[in-house]
Amino acid sequence: RRREPIEGRRSIHQRPQTVALRHVFGHWEGDLMQFRTQRGNLLTLCERKTRFTLTAPLKTKSAAETGKEIIKVLGALPQGARKTVTFDNGGEFAQHQRLEAALGVTAYFCDPHSPWQRGTIENTNGILRRDLPRKTDITNYTARDISDITWAVNSTPRKCLGYKTPAEAFLKTSGVALDLRIQRVVQRRTPAGCSTSDYGLVLNPSVGKEKMSVFEWLLFP
Repeated sequence: RRREPIEGRRSIHQRPQTVALRHVFGHWEGDLMQFRTQRGNLLTLCERKTRFTLTAPLKTKSAAETGKEIIKVLGALPQGARKTVTFDNGGEFAQHQRLEAALGVTAYFCDPHSPWQRGTIENTNGILRRDLPRKTDITNYTARDISDITWAVNSTPRKCLGYKTPAEAFLKTSGVALDLRIQRVVQRRTPAGCSTSDYGLVLNPSVGKEKMSVFEWLLFP
């Protein structure tokens, strides 16, 4: 079945070159991970410079639900941490104009059948697939399960980041005045479906509650 064209679609070729070069923080790529069971999907968003990843389970792949969740996820970030987001041409991203109006984020779309133009999110999805293969019934996973899997991605050092973790790179690059120490031990899910986490967080008292809550949301979803 032929896809309907996305109204107001802005081509990736109109995107500033600085985004492609990863020189500037706050530019994201987005996708929707789907599964063979067709019982739920996973929204994935990855910041291009720091590789920091955010996820959210969705019941459907409707444009309304997807758009609402993107606004919720990116809306929890400081304004400077959300500048653009690049999608493929899936109909689930058709409400990009609603996203732009709500958050001031500019949306761009890749050329058809050109996944390499969103290589960051494609690579991130590949990492997430290690724990969430296509045969997964994601409805069997709790929000904490998804959070643990996402945190494992964000707390793994990357060569491209000078062996910093995406979480460390994101918090440092965001410029928020936090004295942050994160200690979290993530155990892979046991056969019984159990996982354990341990956190440590030191906050600069000068930071207001509003900014603190943003990072509590990032670290303790």
